[in-house]
Amino acid sequence: MGISIVTGDSISDLGFWSLDWRIKRVFRGVEVQLLEVKILRATGRQRGFSLFELMIAMFILIILLSVAVPVYQRTVQHAKETVLKENLWQMRRAIEQYTADKGKLPASLEDLVEAKYLREMPIDPILEKAEWDAKYGPDPTSPDGDQGVVDVKSTATGSDSEGNPYNGDNY
Repeated sequence: MGISIVTGDSISDLGFWSLDWRIKRVFRGVEVQLLEVKILRATGRQRGFSLFELMIAMFILIILLSVAVPVYQRTVQHAKETVLKENLWQMRRAIEQYTADKGKLPASLEDLVEAKYLREMPIDPILEKAEWDAKYGPDPTSPDGDQGVVDVKSTATGSDSEGNPYNGDNY
């Protein structure tokens, strides 16, 4: 037995049913207590979800994930390809600047870092390593016909989203 917060009268809780005793009126000088039965079904007081509702939520979540994961993977792959192109462009630009400033081709890619044309050797985002395939050729400015780095390529195998090989001429 408890007290009703609304009316201040006593309440007996019987699970789904609630009996509310109230003093209704004074009848011929005698207080008469009337029994009023209120039906409080569990529908208004439910907590939690049914198994069916949980299954629907899981199904919707699986559909959303099946769409989002491939889109995320394509975005990450595209970002890696863009970084690879930018790193190769920066290293080729550094080779050209080194050649213009020093009057000869760099002997290796490490010469670009030592001469401060690059802060550090860039990382190949496809392999996640600082490994590059330096292409050597004759130095046209050298009277002795020395060799130097003329181009740089990725050592990654495979191709990008457009079908171009990572170590091909399009990069």
